[in-house]
Amino acid sequence: MLPDELSTIISDAERSMKEAVQFCKKEFSLIRAGKATPAILENIRVDYYGSQTPLNQLANISAPEPRLLTVEPYDKSVMQDIEKAIMSGGLGLNPNNDGNLIRIPLPMLSEERRKELVKKAKEVAENARISIRNVRRDANDNIKKTVKSDSLPEDSQYEGEGKIQELTDKYIDMIEKLLEQKEKDILTV
Repeated sequence: MLPDELSTIISDAERSMKEAVQFCKKEFSLIRAGKATPAILENIRVDYYGSQTPLNQLANISAPEPRLLTVEPYDKSVMQDIEKAIMSGGLGLNPNNDGNLIRIPLPMLSEERRKELVKKAKEVAENARISIRNVRRDANDNIKKTVKSDSLPEDSQYEGEGKIQELTDKYIDMIEKLLEQKEKDILTV
């Protein structure tokens, strides 16, 4: 049974590791795979009456077909601004505006582009793994300091570090599985 101080360090570390996995999932959702998902427009900001507003607050975004996104603005007066924001969003998309609805056909990914996206996914995964390993290092340092300052038995230090390592392995494995799935999504034609 671990002392409360060490249990707190371990639960804080686990919370931080979960956050790294959530961040990785969010970043993966922004990397375009073979099919259309509204999440790829998540970072698009539109100049709406002088403030940068997220696109999903100004319009309904849907994917009616595997290679088509539609954007239906709640306020038709911002159609031009939305179209401009999508074109300048760095995603290589060319929206078509018919006055009521903006259609965004997603071009087929070239082999070269797919490889770039896989590389980007691997970078995101590596950053998440680094984050998890940093949490492990900080938690182990805190465990050592706590054992020393509170004169706890040395066994509790080893037990605490063992639990931290188990959590590290568990969350890095989650990142690996997410990366594997994202690679498969990107490379599937």
